[in-house]
Amino acid sequence: MRRRVTFSRNVTLSLSRTCQCFCKYCAFKTHKAHLYSPDEVIAQLDAAARRNVKELLVLTGERPEVNAEVAARLAAYGHEDFTGYVVWTCERALERGLLPHTNLGVLTKEDLARLREVTASQGLMLESIRDDLVAHQGSPTKAPHRRLETIRWAGELRIPFTSGILVGIGETAQDRFAALDALAAVHAEHGHLQEVILQNFVPHDAYYGREVAEIADAAARRAWATGLWDGEGERPAKDLPAWATGVTIEEMEDLVTHARRIMPDVGVQIPPNLADWWPRLIDAGATDLGGLSANGDHISPEHPFPSPHQVRKELAPRGYALTERLCVYGSFIDAGWIAPGVMDTIRQKYWSFIPRRGSGRTDPPRPIRRDLVAGAIARGRDGAWLSEDELTALFAEDRPEAVEDLRQAADELRAELAGDDVTYVVNRNINVSNVCTVGCAFCGFGQSRRSPDAYEHSREDFAARVADAVAFGATELCIQSGIHPDWQFEDYLGWLRFAKQLAPQLHLHAYSPMEIDHMATVSGLPLSEVFAQLRDAGLGSTPGTAAEVLHDGVRERISPNKLPAARWVEVIEASHAAGLRSTSTVMFGHVEEPWELAEHLRVVRALQERTGGITEFVPLSFIPYMTMLGRTHGVEELSAEENLKHTAVFRLALGRSISNLQASWVKMGLDAATESLRWGVNDLGGTLMEESISRMAGSRHGVRLDPEDLVEAAHAAGRPAAERTTLYAVRRRTPVGMTLDGFDLVTA
Repeated sequence: MRRRVTFSRNVTLSLSRTCQCFCKYCAFKTHKAHLYSPDEVIAQLDAAARRNVKELLVLTGERPEVNAEVAARLAAYGHEDFTGYVVWTCERALERGLLPHTNLGVLTKEDLARLREVTASQGLMLESIRDDLVAHQGSPTKAPHRRLETIRWAGELRIPFTSGILVGIGETAQDRFAALDALAAVHAEHGHLQEVILQNFVPHDAYYGREVAEIADAAARRAWATGLWDGEGERPAKDLPAWATGVTIEEMEDLVTHARRIMPDVGVQIPPNLADWWPRLIDAGATDLGGLSANGDHISPEHPFPSPHQVRKELAPRGYALTERLCVYGSFIDAGWIAPGVMDTIRQKYWSFIPRRGSGRTDPPRPIRRDLVAGAIARGRDGAWLSEDELTALFAEDRPEAVEDLRQAADELRAELAGDDVTYVVNRNINVSNVCTVGCAFCGFGQSRRSPDAYEHSREDFAARVADAVAFGATELCIQSGIHPDWQFEDYLGWLRFAKQLAPQLHLHAYSPMEIDHMATVSGLPLSEVFAQLRDAGLGSTPGTAAEVLHDGVRERISPNKLPAARWVEVIEASHAAGLRSTSTVMFGHVEEPWELAEHLRVVRALQERTGGITEFVPLSFIPYMTMLGRTHGVEELSAEENLKHTAVFRLALGRSISNLQASWVKMGLDAATESLRWGVNDLGGTLMEESISRMAGSRHGVRLDPEDLVEAAHAAGRPAAERTTLYAVRRRTPVGMTLDGFDLVTA
């Protein structure tokens, strides 16, 4: 599985830089009066909302109201104290769909509680466990016990919290490990730390009389526009002050390893703008890059953050997928950790980031009828139609004993309908071109014509792939592409004719309903005539892809340019009417809700009961890593356990209407596909030889298997294997304990 590295898309609001502390390393603080007015705050919030960021990072000095002028301004604005002004600011942010994360320094428990009502998360760096650092002289609230007290109070109040250590401010290597151990101890008490930051100290300029926000914003704009985010040639190295200590990459790697070991459930954040070693720290186990702030780093304003695009280009060749998160981590997004007003904003604006917990992502929550589960399993086993409420309850079920009952029922229905044979087809995929105009948020395959990743096979390329398929012993070619803006109906017919000319014995399983709809549009022909000409050109059957979830609400969310659900049904019905059978699919595990999956199953089953033309149902779990939906919606890849549970529900939902249920090994991996043979699956799909759609979305399970691999998987499940044709005629059987060698093709 590809490892994710997360970040938050944010802007920074330095509400006040006035601070009661005198830390020697800090260039952010000032002891003069500094406070944005309400009008300035609103202007910055409106600008942030226009930039489509999700997080408002509120940075401030500590207790700025100790300055008499700041206190007077606060009173003039109608606030008794600075925390009250921050609360007002956060309320205005929430109104604009921005989730506040505040970092106000050491606070009272009462102030933390006030902020909890209007923030998604809060933070306070522990910095160090040492109480005698020169760098902290004159700053009594930098005493470790004071800071740990605040962090502990946050845990008692159930506030999702960020903390961390500052490395290189005069402490020893042992002190750093001790500081992480102290954080781990507090986290063990309350479980509220979502991440720890390992921040290396870098010397700063003094910014007397200058606004760090303006410096940071200008540096960020320049860096993001030019790509020179490392500041090369712009910030000369500065000598370390006498009280500081140098830090090596090896020491930082050791800290990452230690943090991951003692707090395995806590993210480890490293700043990517303070040293060029951050990719090595990702390799060492760091999981997060913090807020890649669009208006720069106000603490280190001459060190702009790289843009998400720049980071993604750096990480992709190393096998990592950069993914957005909210300022509050997904595991904390529920009513126990988040105040109702903040949860309302998350549900309204960022519902897809809420983990899958039944109906928890909607407002008001959709009830889950757990009392229906036992009856639904029994009725599904008997092949009965299951209601939306019943299917919703099954998809949301997580009780181990109920899931096991579900598995057994699905396996029994599989045995009744398909027997014990585990079937597979020797085939080859050919994705002729990935140029596509549709722009699906779930797709990593489709590219614009000008994209450097765009391709289009020549006739010579196509012919070579067909020859490979024949040499491999394939019986099927599966041909699908993007929606190419230049292709006419004759182009699609031409590929079929060319394939038949090259290898007339191959079954052509080609063109998704989206492609068929495009052919009808560009040709002006009715679907019946489109299919008639495709059949004459050599089409043998239709892939039931492009279904995603057959619920128009879901389709609007993930691909508003995709054909509507009713049109997908119309295309498949036309295929069946033309005498061409089809498969059917579902793409699940992204933003759909359980009841929306229930609707998909209702549509597919009703279609099958009308036409009888569907040969198989293929669940396709969503691969998030290299897709827009996965990058920007926080969608995690389904666990193997959830994937298997859904597979069993699909079997029961379809009843006796579709006999064959396929596991997509390229999506879930061969091990999980083998396990799925106990969860209602009877078919392992094809050898593929080439599979660009899942690969370009980030799948790490390969693009080709040999027939022997699929036979071994069937035998590992204790079942005989059977090579089939596209339309499920058996070509050869391989009993358990035997190999493919020596078995003749079935001639009956």
